Amino acid sequence: MSAKGGKPTVVLVHGAFADSSSWNGVIKQLKKGGYPVVAAANPLRGLSSDAALVKNLLASIDGPVVLVGHSYGGAVISNAAYGSANVKALVYADAFLPDKGESANELVSKFEGSVIGDVLRPVPITNPDGSKDFDFYIDQSKFRQAFGADVPADTARLMAVSQRPGTGTALNEPSDEPAWKTIRSWALVGSHDQIIPRDAQVYMAERANAHIEEIQSSHAVSVSHPDVTRVIEEAVRTVR
Repeated sequence: MSAKGGKPTVVLVHGAFADSSSWNGVIKQLKKGGYPVVAAANPLRGLSSDAALVKNLLASIDGPVVLVGHSYGGAVISNAAYGSANVKALVYADAFLPDKGESANELVSKFEGSVIGDVLRPVPITNPDGSKDFDFYIDQSKFRQAFGADVPADTARLMAVSQRPGTGTALNEPSDEPAWKTIRSWALVGSHDQIIPRDAQVYMAERANAHIEEIQSSHAVSVSHPDVTRVIEEAVRTVR
């Protein structure tokens, strides 16, 4: 894969309870601006394995990359970008920015305000190696209120049905050394987020010395406010 027109490639990584289509509004705006865009399919099976897949994708891209993560996808990009020389900026949208040894579940439990524990529906699974785990879905009847209260009702219903589950392993696996310690970062903080509370997002973003912008958004910021593209473009302008 190679960038066109000298512009960095923007790689978008979705989180749990979503899929790559959650970036459609952002992709439309980025493509209009002439940016090469890749929306990575995040398996949501385990942090280290998910990050390894994204790292392989990054290695296939010629030229600089701006790497964007939503929700659990923030933990994935933090790990995938570490040691990936072509990643020049990180953008976190209502996302986790874990430090080494921290998991998504650990971080979300540090602050009050998340409803995630009240809306999850576990489904037991058996992995190919015979080990047991759970796939976690958000209860469809609670999806809009918890995940995308500012998303049109019809859209939220589709999102609830098409959501991709995250495993217990993925949500509890501790992060390795994060790339935000060495790569310039931006954080878009949703002040009405009921999955990752605002205070948790600000805490992580400040710790990472990220450029912080706040928006009155639910957790589904890439759907309800696709002008998240503006923050991505701010990051792009710093890439040389």
